[in-house]
Amino acid sequence: MNTYLIPANASTGKLIFGVFRRVDLIIFVSGILASLLILMIVTPDNLTQAIICLLPVGTCSLLVVPVPNYHNILIVLTELIMFYYNRRNYKWEGWCYKDEFK
Repeated sequence: MNTYLIPANASTGKLIFGVFRRVDLIIFVSGILASLLILMIVTPDNLTQAIICLLPVGTCSLLVVPVPNYHNILIVLTELIMFYYNRRNYKWEGWCYKDEFK
């Protein structure tokens, strides 16, 4: 009898640093570049302007921050959107499905 044991961290081996996907790092780097571009164009004179200039990197950081037992906030938001906007009427076609009910 062949029995295979799948380790609990098997999916983290496919991720960068065991946490991030390639899309996550692209989002994070684009937030850094957007903030740097805003800082080059606008010189912040007070705290409010500095916060506005750093808003893109803060938003992108919150999207890719790791969540326990999940990849990150972006995955959680994607799953929520898919749940609310996809079909809710699930059709059962398991091993006990009969053709006469079609």
